[in-house]
Amino acid sequence: MKEIQGTGIGQGVAVGPVVRMADRLPEPVDRPSHLDAEREEERARASLAVVADDLQRRGARAGGAAKDVLEAQAMMAEDPTLVEDIAKRLAQGKTAERAVFEAFASFREMLSAMGGYLGERAADLDDVSQRVVAHLLKLPAPGVPDPGHPFVLVARDLAPADTATLDLDRVLGLVTIDGGPTSHTAILAREKSIVAVVGAAGAAELADGDSVIVDAERDLVVADPTIVQVGEARERIAERTRAATAPVTPGRLADGTPVPLLANLGSAAAAAEAIALGAEGVGLFRTEFLFLDADRAPGITEQQAQYEKLLAAFPGRKVVVRVLDAGADKPLSFLNDAAEENPALGLRGIRALRRTEAILREQLTALAAADAVTNADLQVMAPMIATVEETRYFTALANELGVKTAGVMIEVPSAALLAERVLGACDFASIGTNDLTQYTMAADRLLGTVANLQDPWHPAVLQLIAEVGRAGRATGKPVGICGEAAADPLLAVVLVGLGATSLSMSPSALADVRASLARYGPDDAHAIARAALAAEGAAEAKQAARAVAESAITARPPAP
Repeated sequence: MKEIQGTGIGQGVAVGPVVRMADRLPEPVDRPSHLDAEREEERARASLAVVADDLQRRGARAGGAAKDVLEAQAMMAEDPTLVEDIAKRLAQGKTAERAVFEAFASFREMLSAMGGYLGERAADLDDVSQRVVAHLLKLPAPGVPDPGHPFVLVARDLAPADTATLDLDRVLGLVTIDGGPTSHTAILAREKSIVAVVGAAGAAELADGDSVIVDAERDLVVADPTIVQVGEARERIAERTRAATAPVTPGRLADGTPVPLLANLGSAAAAAEAIALGAEGVGLFRTEFLFLDADRAPGITEQQAQYEKLLAAFPGRKVVVRVLDAGADKPLSFLNDAAEENPALGLRGIRALRRTEAILREQLTALAAADAVTNADLQVMAPMIATVEETRYFTALANELGVKTAGVMIEVPSAALLAERVLGACDFASIGTNDLTQYTMAADRLLGTVANLQDPWHPAVLQLIAEVGRAGRATGKPVGICGEAAADPLLAVVLVGLGATSLSMSPSALADVRASLARYGPDDAHAIARAALAAEGAAEAKQAARAVAESAITARPPAP
C-alpha cells in the first residue's frame, strides 16, 4: 500500500483499476514537403476546420462551463492570425503538420508571456495543435482511452475537451499528475461531480491495471490498497449515494444556525439546474457572457431581458450580480484592449469600468429596470475594489441609477485590510477567494508553475478573510464567499468560522458542502478555523483543521 498526496476536488471516493492516458504525439519532423504550398495549405485548412467543428460539437453536448471553454478552443483553431502564420511557414516549404506545430507553439509562447487569462489560454492551444496534427497525420486524436470497463483515469493533465466529455459510466475517478485546484480540469471535474485528485505528482509511477482508491476528501490516492481499505471506501461510496437521494434542505450548522448556500452562475439558462441541486439563491452571477466576443457593449434593453430571466427564476431569493469584470486580461475592444506588461495588476474590474463609465451606467440601469419588474432580492457588486474611495464611487452611482443594494468584491488585500471602512461605505461584501489568493501569494492563479502557491488554505489568505469577517460583525453587514474555496466542504466550515454569512459555489458542490456544515456547530467551526489560522502553510492548515474536525465528531455524544 502506498499513499500519494494531491489536492482533492470535493469529498468523493472511487475504487478501481488504473488506465493511463497516452502520452502526447511527438513533435512533427521538420522536413521539406513533397507537395506545393497551395496543396499543403488546403490540407492545413481542412484539418483546422474539422477540429473546430469537433470542438463545437463536443461543447454543445457538454453544456455549462465546458461549452464556453470548448467554443473558445474552436475559435483558436480558426484564428486568422494563426492561419496567416501557418501559410507563411508553408510558403517556406514546410509540411502542413510542421507548420501547424510551429505556428501554435509560437502563439503559445506569446500568450504564456502575457500571463493572466490569456496565459491560461496558452495551455489550451497545445490541445488544439495536437488535434490538428493528429488529423493531418491520420492518427487518433489524443484523448481518453476506452478499455471497455470502468476505470480510474490517470493523466499528466486533461485538456478541456477531454474533461468535458468524459463518459461518467466508465470513468470512476480522475487523477492528474499536474494541475491545481483552480485549473480547468479541477473546475470542470467539480462541475461534473467527478471524483478527482489533481496535482498528485507521485501518480506518475502508477501503471495500467494498478488498483487504487481515489480519496478526494483526504487528498489522497491509495495505490495497492488493502482489502479493509477497499471495504471502507465502498462503504463511504454507499453512504454518499444515500445522502445524494435525501431531501434537499437549506444550508445550516448542526445547531440550526443558517448558512445560505448559493450558486455561482454564468447565464440564466443554468438557473433551473442550480435550484434542483438546492441553491437557495445566487451568490455570483457573472455578466461577462453578454459582453465577450462582441464588438460593442450590449444595450440596456438587451441586457435587461437577460437579467429579467435570471431574477424571475429566483422569486423572493437573493441574487447577487457582479457587474462586468473585464479589462486588460480579458480584452474588449469597446472597453480596454491596450496591451499591458502585467494584466493581472492593470486596468481591470472597476478600474476599467470607471474609465468607460457609460458602459457601467447602462449595465446598472438595465439591472435596476429588471429589478423593478421582478421580485427577487437583487444585489449588485463591483469587482476588484481596492480602496474605500472606489467603494463610495460605485455605491453612489448604483444608488443613483436605482440599484437598492450595492456591495463590493473583496479580492485585493488592501480592501481586506480596510474591510471595516469598506463595509461602512456599502451594503455587503463578497470575497472572491481565487483572486484574493493570487494577490496575497503573488502567484498567478492561471499559471501551472506556481499552482502550489494558489491555495486558499494558506493562513495568510485565511487571516485576510478573518479580517473581513470581523468587519462584517462590527458593521452588521453580510459577508459572503463566492470563490472556489466555498466549494471545499471542510474549508467551507473554516470560512463560516471566520465570519462568512453565506457561501456560493458551483451547483454540483452544494450537496457536499451542505452535508459538511450540518456536522458541526458554531463552536466547532470557530475551533476548526482557529486551528487553520495557527498553521504555517496551506497543507499544515488543512491537516490541522481536519484533525480538530475529526476530534469534534468523535467527542460528540451519540444521538439518543
